[in-house]
Amino acid sequence: MLPVDPAHEHCRALETALAAFREQHAARVTSWGEQLAAALAGDARLLAAGNGGSAAQAQHLTAELVGRYRSERRPYSAIALHADTSAVTAIGNDYGFGSLYARQVTAHGRPGDVLLLLSTSGRSENLTCAAAAGREAGLRVWALTGPAPNPLARRADEALCVEADTTATVQEAHLVAVHLLCEAFDVAQDAQHALPRDVRELVRDAEQAADAGPAPARTGRSPGSGGEPLPVGESVSAGESPGASGRRSRAPGRAGEAVRAADPGGPAR
Repeated sequence: MLPVDPAHEHCRALETALAAFREQHAARVTSWGEQLAAALAGDARLLAAGNGGSAAQAQHLTAELVGRYRSERRPYSAIALHADTSAVTAIGNDYGFGSLYARQVTAHGRPGDVLLLLSTSGRSENLTCAAAAGREAGLRVWALTGPAPNPLARRADEALCVEADTTATVQEAHLVAVHLLCEAFDVAQDAQHALPRDVRELVRDAEQAADAGPAPARTGRSPGSGGEPLPVGESVSAGESPGASGRRSRAPGRAGEAVRAADPGGPAR
């Protein structure tokens, strides 16, 4: 029998770290998910990087966004910078390990993109250089690190610093942060694309009309109206008995204008 049960001690340390994480950082990771959903929905992209286990965490996050976390949704642009082995080895060989990510950030990053850098120590040179390159290029830079203060947290626009005594516990808390970020992202993007029932129906009708092409112009009698002719360009309102009230509604000249009027953001594609 071991004098100290390592499994018990490991779980106790993780429970302590997660309790502090929930109290100190839950609101921030939710905010990150909301901001990321808005950025990626607007055709920005996420760039993520780390070293070792943190590189695996970065790639875990990008996989959840390009694929899916829980429910079915469209793919979003997210790139783990360490995954391009040819670029990584070429840059490391020609420019040194410190430039590994900064050069890729400069190449791929555009203003409005998000750069997420993961480090248990917060002291990796290639990540602090990447943070500087990201801010210079107009990216939003977030750091997910171990205990503060540390250089990476200072270089980032925002930082989430996990208080824990070991690298393993920090990395496990980072995985929880990655999953919480994905959950907040999915909830936020669902809210962005949720449309009221009448708008959804308007979108559907507009798409069906576009597929069918222009209808031939004609003047006809409305069913049950007592023989009153309908002028060209007018139609009976949906769900309304023209015989009861005789009211008519003018169909929109272009369905796309009606869609835009009801939902300026346009339908989700």
